Amino acid sequence: MNPYQKLLERKRTWTPVQTTAGTVKEGAHDVLKRALALRHMELPVGEFINEALSSEVPELARELLMSNVKDEEKHDLALGFIANAHGVDEKAEAEAIRLREAWTSHSDHTITKAMVAERAIFFVLLPLFRATGDAGMRTCSADISRDEQIHVAANSLVHTELGYNISPSLDKLRKATINWVMQPLSASNPDKYLNKKFWLDSSDRLMYEGKAPELAFTRSSRVPAFFEHANSDLPQYA
Repeated sequence: MNPYQKLLERKRTWTPVQTTAGTVKEGAHDVLKRALALRHMELPVGEFINEALSSEVPELARELLMSNVKDEEKHDLALGFIANAHGVDEKAEAEAIRLREAWTSHSDHTITKAMVAERAIFFVLLPLFRATGDAGMRTCSADISRDEQIHVAANSLVHTELGYNISPSLDKLRKATINWVMQPLSASNPDKYLNKKFWLDSSDRLMYEGKAPELAFTRSSRVPAFFEHANSDLPQYA
């Protein structure tokens, strides 16, 4: 079985639902609003993959990548439900859209842009939701994270197979994006989950090393039990 098929078979079907707002970690309100605003990046990442499908993507990868595009639509819906529950910061929304345009117009290959956005941006924001968000955010983050692990693996395989490179300017855009999200936090906060440097360092390690051991808590972190949710807040699983 080829590696793309193996990744496809790891997928689990789930359906987002509208949640209700709970209590987030004190001191995390502003950074969570910015992180939620970056949901506007979900559909462009799907568009990056769609564009790649019309070019030189390996035939064996096509079914998986088409499935990943559908995942991005689901992620956009799920995060939209969270935003509906908690409300949005209009200034953050506008800045996120400007960042989206910068990613869309960047000249690196679309597969490369998708890989970097998912590996070094989304893989930081999802643990942020797990560490500081309410029950709905934590559940949504866990479900999206399962998909994103497969997406990053798939995009990395294609990126390597086709011999693409990450330009310094794309890395600079990655840094600008994650710095903007984390700007409301302090670099000296003793609570690591409210410490800007903790999250920025995680993004750097994911970018340059492909892993961030300090985020290992997401593998064993507490996922909300069913009794913490109203039945209508629970995602639907196949």
